Amino acid sequence: MEYGILGLIILALDIYAIYSIMTSGASGGAKILWTLLVLLLPVIGLIIWFLAGPKGASASV
Repeated sequence: MEYGILGLIILALDIYAIYSIMTSGASGGAKILWTLLVLLLPVIGLIIWFLAGPKGASASV
């Protein structure tokens, strides 16, 4: 049961990460690469995105 809840949390965080990537000021190619990283490696990709990914649209002002 705990793994189901953990899976839902990771899914929600991945969806948030993809949304944040798509609304960031990064180039189209960078958005595609970040999205693929998060989709193909959900946990590791999420951690890498959190540490080094493109920031939100409001942060690029």
